[in-house]
Amino acid sequence: MAAAAAYSAICSVEAAQENRAADRLIGQAEYYVREFEREVSLQRGGEKMVWRSQREALEKVRALKQQFPDDPRVEDLFRRTKSALKRSKGNYTEIRAEWTQYLHNEDNLRAFISKLGDEEWTRITESHKEGMLEKAFPAPDSAEVSLEELKGKYVLLEDVEYPAKQFYGASGEYIWCGKPSSGYWFVNLSGRDWLGPYEAAKRYRRTVDSSMQDVKKWTVLAEISGIAAENPLCGEEGPGSFYYGWVLKPVAIKIPGHLVAVRDKDAESSGRFIGEEKVEAVKQGWYTVKEIPRDVEPDRLMEIFMTAIKEKNHKLYLQCIDPGYADGAYGEDEAKRYFWDLHQERFHGEYVHATFSKPKITVQKGFDSDNELQNFFLDDSEKQTLEKIGGEKIEEAVVESTAYDKNGKQLGSPHPHRLRRKGGGRWYVLDYQQRF
Repeated sequence: MAAAAAYSAICSVEAAQENRAADRLIGQAEYYVREFEREVSLQRGGEKMVWRSQREALEKVRALKQQFPDDPRVEDLFRRTKSALKRSKGNYTEIRAEWTQYLHNEDNLRAFISKLGDEEWTRITESHKEGMLEKAFPAPDSAEVSLEELKGKYVLLEDVEYPAKQFYGASGEYIWCGKPSSGYWFVNLSGRDWLGPYEAAKRYRRTVDSSMQDVKKWTVLAEISGIAAENPLCGEEGPGSFYYGWVLKPVAIKIPGHLVAVRDKDAESSGRFIGEEKVEAVKQGWYTVKEIPRDVEPDRLMEIFMTAIKEKNHKLYLQCIDPGYADGAYGEDEAKRYFWDLHQERFHGEYVHATFSKPKITVQKGFDSDNELQNFFLDDSEKQTLEKIGGEKIEEAVVESTAYDKNGKQLGSPHPHRLRRKGGGRWYVLDYQQRF
């Protein structure tokens, strides 16, 4: 009997020690699980690259599950960790067809403009066939051929790498094409013969197809206009050396699969892309929103703002922005265009849609007639007096956007956007620079 009692006492001590060890391990795991849950909660449906407490939480709960599989406290930690892990991968939603219609519209317009450009390119190259060099490389050797023999002739350069091979030389700004063994061509970028078509290409990117920026090699038809000794490789492959190259005046540029742009002396920007005059008529059929209602609510205005960006409706985009809140170092319009380009890139490379929260509205200036707490202490006469002396009422709204990629996955945490209304007028977007 004594031996049995002693054995029972020993077992009780071991059980108590095991329970204390379990309590300690569960307490440690609880801390990391709680921290992991807090991190996930702060992300509000977004995914992080690095979770500070995730690994420790998972490792400690796994060890507990293996060591104490029947402990209800461990089972609860396992359930919580599993839930946090799933939520840490980010929220997702089903992408609706209308959310990505703008991408299909752009594909169709790009194909249309590209076809018109290809047809015009054939006509342009045919009209310059007389006097065109049979091949671009090897370039004529300046030691054997004089400028007088080549000036006014044409050359067709393919795979012109812009802006990768742009450089500022001693005699001007150029794109270099070639190498020492095959000779160099220097496409002159300083005159309107380049700047006109180039500006037209930028308008194409803004109004037709943002994917043009991914094209790194262009085709250039150019006229030989001079010769220069330049150091095109300086800073890229060492100090480099000076080489003679033929200076070219652009006649037309082609961005394969996208557009053809030419110099047009009558155009305001000295250039145009083929089919440019047809673009707006085509896009009118895209637009799902053409005007902003005067009584538009802040969250609806953010939807319209996003729609204007996706449908490349620059006019509507500008109408969404507070006219007095767009100052920039390069002027109001340039500041807006810079962020217009950023929005275009993001709706093609990062996300395809965003949803918006209900607005949180506060009165920044003037009397807040909707403030129930303050109104409790005021009679109608006092309210009228405060409204009169308060001056023009300025309200500010905050609307949060949640962006989704093409697979329906939420990207990061929601982003706040501020809007403003003065004197009971229409709402306008203040933070037009903010990402979605």
